[in-house]
Amino acid sequence: MERLDGMLAYERQYGWASFICGVDEAGRGPLAGPVVAGAVILPKELKILYLNDSKKLSEKRREELFPEICEKALSYGVGIVSPERIDEINILQATYEAMRQAVKALKEEPQVLLNDAVEIPGISVNQVKIIHGDAKSLSIAAASVIAKVTRDRMMAEYDKLYPEYGFGKHKGYGTKAHIQALKEHGPCPIHRKTFIRGILRDEEDKGGTGSQDE
Repeated sequence: MERLDGMLAYERQYGWASFICGVDEAGRGPLAGPVVAGAVILPKELKILYLNDSKKLSEKRREELFPEICEKALSYGVGIVSPERIDEINILQATYEAMRQAVKALKEEPQVLLNDAVEIPGISVNQVKIIHGDAKSLSIAAASVIAKVTRDRMMAEYDKLYPEYGFGKHKGYGTKAHIQALKEHGPCPIHRKTFIRGILRDEEDKGGTGSQDE
């Protein structure tokens, strides 16, 4: 409870605002799949037990917290940007786009955005950029859980469509098993072409089959 109380410092600092929204993303680094953003407005002084940066939580704990956050939040929104769009505009711009979608999906209009490490262009709301914000703000931590669970569930569904890549386990990140599968099978429709060029080029240089799509 002491940790949770400390994670309300930014929310209290901007307590003049009627609605304070935490914003975070999941999936900037993977070789495959979408980037997903979450935006969450929590009631003031609400402490959700065990809530923390999603990366510090087990998958089981995140799944338990997800419905509780959705139930207790005054409003929450999700933004999803596809691998094709990531390739088109780059991952940073795609992340901003997902965050704008998530904020736009809110039922309430926030006066302050608490963002994990970024300032989102194209939004007129007051923004506070907090480095490691998902470990310092409960609002951002809640957004990180919403984004992470949403994306992980999507990757589990993609795993059923493309079982040879192991998306259910690594969620599209560049693990050794994922890279090996990519070299063996080439890319599938959800791979980010701009992220895997180097891997496929290395394979071609070695005389491998590479990809028909590149």
